[in-house]
Formats: sequence, structure tokens, C-alpha cells
Amino acid sequence: MRTVNLEAGHPTTMQALVRMNQALSSARTNVGVLKLIHGYGSSGKGGAIRQAVLEQLQRQKAQGIIREFVPGEEFSPFSASGRKALALIPELSRDKDYARGNKGITLVLF
Repeated sequence: MRTVNLEAGHPTTMQALVRMNQALSSARTNVGVLKLIHGYGSSGKGGAIRQAVLEQLQRQKAQGIIREFVPGEEFSPFSASGRKALALIPELSRDKDYARGNKGITLVLF
């Protein structure tokens, strides 16, 4: 699994999306899972980067560009998307964020 910190350097939402798309393009051919660190926003209500990342990943999933994505709060055995990710890649259960409800990350499966 490769990890990309989209919030490093405090980018704008657009800059973070460009960084994400570059990471997705390079990871698509040689990485099964990409962990995106987008943060949760300083307000505690969810940040603009997080929301934009999730919206863009939803579009890419619908277009067949990515196989699946799992927001951190769903990365557990208690959600359908978490169970689906584990069925595809069982070793994900050993990840430090598994079942921790971390809203500041999202996993992308290719």
C-alpha cells in the first residue's frame, strides 16, 4: 500500500485534487491500494479537501476508473464497504487505521 498526504503544506482544495489525481495515475499500474490522507478539517465537521476527494472518487468509481474506495470511518468489519475491501485485499486488516474510525483518510482500491 502506498500513502499520499494530500494535506501536506496546506494546499488549496484544487491543489490537493491535482495531487490526488497524480497519485492515482501513478498508483493505478503498480499499487493495489492507495491510502489518501486528506484530514478532517479544523472545524471538526469535515473539511473541503475531504469532501472534494470523496466526491471525485465517487465519480471515478462510477466511471470504472477505480474499483472501490473506503472512507476511513467505514474501514472496519462493521461497514459493507470495509468488508468488501477486506474481501478484495485481506491483508488490509493489518493496517494501523483498520477499525479506528479515522475520518482523515480514504483507501482507494484498483
